[in-house]
Amino acid sequence: MMQLLALRIPVDHPAFAGHFPGQPLLPGVALLAEVLEAVLADGALAQRLGPAPRLANVKFLAPVRPGAELAVELDASGRGLRFAVRDRGHGDRLAASGQFEGATP
Repeated sequence: MMQLLALRIPVDHPAFAGHFPGQPLLPGVALLAEVLEAVLADGALAQRLGPAPRLANVKFLAPVRPGAELAVELDASGRGLRFAVRDRGHGDRLAASGQFEGATP
């Protein structure tokens, strides 16, 4: 099952403060938090991951700047939930990819 979510990173996102002066860059942990929040806002996806999802793997491939318009491609066909984050403002450049898994009992 493939799904697409849209994310906009606000110009005034608090994670940009001091990271880095003159060259603002969204820290990877903040990008992951934005992606996970969007995933958990979808009932079916949240149920798939359960109450304590974990990050199985992640790769950060390109910087995310203030005001970025992102497309999050989700693939729930295998185990867990694979994601790819593309920056629409930069030719759909791949910014990050990885996989979330549900907690095992």
